[in-house]
Amino acid sequence: MAEGTILEEIERTLKRLANTAQLVAKPTEPEVGQTPRTLVYRRNKSRLYHYPVQGGSPHPTPVLFVPNLGISRPYIFDLAPGGSFIEYMVKGGFNFYLLDWGVFGDEDNALTVDECVTEILPRVIRRVLRHAGAPGLSLLGYCMGAPLSACALALHPREPVRAFVNMAGPIDFAKAGLFTCWMDKRVFDVDRLINTYGSMPAEMVRLGFKMLKPTTDLSTLTNLWWNAWNERYVEGFKALNKWANEFVPMPGEFFRQWVKDFYQENKLIRGQLRVRGRRVDLAKIRCPVLVVGAREDNICPPACARALIEAVSSVEKEYVELPGGHISLVAGRQAANNLWPRVSQWLAQRSRA
Repeated sequence: MAEGTILEEIERTLKRLANTAQLVAKPTEPEVGQTPRTLVYRRNKSRLYHYPVQGGSPHPTPVLFVPNLGISRPYIFDLAPGGSFIEYMVKGGFNFYLLDWGVFGDEDNALTVDECVTEILPRVIRRVLRHAGAPGLSLLGYCMGAPLSACALALHPREPVRAFVNMAGPIDFAKAGLFTCWMDKRVFDVDRLINTYGSMPAEMVRLGFKMLKPTTDLSTLTNLWWNAWNERYVEGFKALNKWANEFVPMPGEFFRQWVKDFYQENKLIRGQLRVRGRRVDLAKIRCPVLVVGAREDNICPPACARALIEAVSSVEKEYVELPGGHISLVAGRQAANNLWPRVSQWLAQRSRA
């Protein structure tokens, strides 16, 4: 080994030891969600945030982003400068809005899928249009936010939604991998769980996701050690680690309905789902649709999301499969090269005055 290479490795090892010692002895809270935003609407726990484009927006159609409800916090999409999907979209000229469903408590256990689909989402869509002064918007759903958005769009096909993007959102729940097996009604009694706890506790949410890949924590710490000399990597690790260990509960009645109607009966793709007595028919979705699947996704495998393409009546529809897992698709190191520009370009082409 060359002398220069030996010295470089010694220097890296010393930095690894110093940074690791600091992580253990003097842990600091990472800054997350740093993209400037304003609160434009609130109702109960839900919050609608606006991320304005500095100097005006070249894209006249605003974008409403609907993430998952419960489970985790939405700052994963605005983790850190240079590693933020929201920051990327704002710099790309999009008038960007985020629906934050909030952190739920026992007082929210009566919240249902019906209320989210027929009340909260339509109300938020109207608020975005009013605030942006726009005749239409683009709807972007991630994870659970995608099927909830699809339900709202199917029940309200006259809403001025000009384009709909499903990013790793489950549609055909028979193809949802291990979660489909674990929540099979023959082995999983959701009524007993909710009747006992009142909600889906954050600890159980955490356990479920950890069981998907039990060795994740070990590989994460191994990667941290080998990159501990890189201060930028360490800062990114702290931010992501904060998010990955900050699970939140899911309201009891929402989780009960979610498990029974979506996972156990797969009613959405079968056309049997009823919300407030009305059938959810995905064929009523006619706007341009983009579906993005992640090749290594074990929460929403590609086929689970791709099912939306065949279900809608849109003339213009596209499916793309990108490398990454459920989280790394949108927040990983490759997201800035793969997903972000793909979604940005697709929406830009459909943003008309």
